[in-house]
Amino acid sequence: MESIEPMNEKQATPSQEVLEKPERRRFTVEDKSRILDEADACTESGQLGDLLRREGIYSSYLTSWRRQRDQGAQSGLTPKRRGRKGKPKNPLADEVARLQRKNDRLEKKLRQAELIIDVQKKVSEILGIPIQNEDGLDE
Repeated sequence: MESIEPMNEKQATPSQEVLEKPERRRFTVEDKSRILDEADACTESGQLGDLLRREGIYSSYLTSWRRQRDQGAQSGLTPKRRGRKGKPKNPLADEVARLQRKNDRLEKKLRQAELIIDVQKKVSEILGIPIQNEDGLDE
């Protein structure tokens, strides 16, 4: 009688690891074009099903890819970014930021000028020199 060797467990069972969150498949424009060309070339019964199984896609993919291709040639096949669309940038935002920086700079110069004037007033008081204002009157 022939003895049967037990199979190695690693050879007998495929990987049973399940990813926590599956990764979404992405198809490049070249992949989509290639698959559509192959699908269009299918003439015999069963060829299209074989193609879909081999590529691991649904027939609805072909339908939507064909629609995209017909609407916008290659640009329709390029993948679109998912999720929320970014807010459009306000065209005046750069101008507002520039004016804000200018305003901050001018306020700093004004504070510095006011400080210098205060020091001049104090020095003139100490030295007893009268200061004339804009009207020509002494303060």
